Amino acid sequence: MTQGISLIVGLGNPGAEYAETRHNAGFRFLEALLAGTNQTLRPESRFSARAAKLAIAGRDVWLLEPQTFMNHSGEAVSKFAHYYKIPVAEILVAHDELDLPPGTVRLKVGGGDGGHNGLSDVTEKMASPDYARLRIGIGHPGSAAQVVSYVLKKASATDQALIDAAIASAKAHIADIVHGQLQKVMNSLHTHNG
Repeated sequence: MTQGISLIVGLGNPGAEYAETRHNAGFRFLEALLAGTNQTLRPESRFSARAAKLAIAGRDVWLLEPQTFMNHSGEAVSKFAHYYKIPVAEILVAHDELDLPPGTVRLKVGGGDGGHNGLSDVTEKMASPDYARLRIGIGHPGSAAQVVSYVLKKASATDQALIDAAIASAKAHIADIVHGQLQKVMNSLHTHNG
């Protein structure tokens, strides 16, 4: 149980050529949260990001989409968090997860980066791994040598439908997440396999 989430970061790569790729699952999660609201992500050049403020279940939460490319995501996160004095424990980072099959979503707090360059940069720039992570399964190509081209490609229609369903499942729990009921959400997501 934490004090709640004040900042939700979606990881991805900026630019139209990456918009539909597996690596942009974090961006897609932010889009899902904004769907049906009158808020949009606005460019914030001083943070090298796009940001929006959204009221979720009575709590004001910032949404942040770094525009620095995945490997430098931490730059935008740390600038934004320091400017708004958001502690690392109140940050949720949504990202694509190779180690989970499409259709699966998991929540965890802290830990390693599992080889995810975006997470490793966030951890380094925030000088702490103690933020929450929403791990959106995209599946694994089977070989480490294929990972880069795999994450930068569009998922198949079948896989994308599963990824979108996982994002919808995570969105259904967002009220509990922002209010710090992380264990409750973990139990739910992990028991029902997404």
